[in-house]
Amino acid sequence: MKKHALILFLLTSSCAFSNLYAQQGSGFRVVKTFPIVSSGGWDYIAVGPGNNRIYVSHGTQVNVLDETTGDSVGVIPNTTGVHGIAFVPSLGKGYTSNGRINTVTVFDLKTNQVLGQIAAGQNPDAIMYDEFSKLIITCNGRSSDLSLIDPVSEKVVATIPVGGKPETAASDGMGKLYVNIEDKGEIAEVDINSRKLMNRWTLAPSGGPTGLAMDTKTRRLFSGCDKTLVVMDADNGKVVARVTIGDGCDGVAFDPELKEVFASCGEGKLSIVHEENADKFVLVADVPTKRSARTIAEDPLNHTAFLPAAEFEKTAAPGERRPPLVPGTFQVLVVKE
Repeated sequence: MKKHALILFLLTSSCAFSNLYAQQGSGFRVVKTFPIVSSGGWDYIAVGPGNNRIYVSHGTQVNVLDETTGDSVGVIPNTTGVHGIAFVPSLGKGYTSNGRINTVTVFDLKTNQVLGQIAAGQNPDAIMYDEFSKLIITCNGRSSDLSLIDPVSEKVVATIPVGGKPETAASDGMGKLYVNIEDKGEIAEVDINSRKLMNRWTLAPSGGPTGLAMDTKTRRLFSGCDKTLVVMDADNGKVVARVTIGDGCDGVAFDPELKEVFASCGEGKLSIVHEENADKFVLVADVPTKRSARTIAEDPLNHTAFLPAAEFEKTAAPGERRPPLVPGTFQVLVVKE
């Protein structure tokens, strides 16, 4: 076969394979649901550190469920306005960000007993543990900054302004943090060693970034924006891909073994995007979930995703932003192949 013909054949075959892969879908589906009978709204959900538990933010508490059966194994109380949950396995402790009372609750991972409270910034939203710096980090929506907390001393050791509302953060494991700035349509790059904001990179024309995840090997950031998953180079802020996803995304997870990005969308879809290489991303499925299933946690050990959801009344009360939740309908959807 001549050289030019061979190149054309290879290119055509590659495109055909990609199209076939996209058409086949991923095989993921909702396989069961875990009901939670307590009342209240919710935000993030988290998979525990090797303890077969999932932690569900819910109103003024965190519900702790067995990851396999959905059975209740405990409650973390008095976490008013709780948004997220993080863990430091080496200390045997968990941490919740309590948006309405501007605190972080510390609890025991074995017993679920509350161990203490730490003052944070204003309206702490997402929370994470950065293994590189050994710090707990909260994204403070109202004070437009990050609180860096030493989990040993249980004190805030630094505050980093980020110039807008920080929604979610991701770490590269080598000293850099990346933060979705929701009201500015940007990703902020933060140096954890110098504790300084280094860069602010635009996601335009996409806006409203919420969920954020990272492939640390390819150095790609995955930002869930308005109906779009934006893929950014973490070294220079260049946007390398935009993939259409469902509406109402509020959570993004990345499975490094499957090389797939999961974007949970409140319209009732779980958009799954496959990373073919560092610059090519293909939507492989829009898995039907449930309207309101907007946040997500994925267990990369068994490739299972968990999405909180509930039923809502048809109309909102005067002065309320959204209709009230139908009592007794809160649940966690379990999605896997």
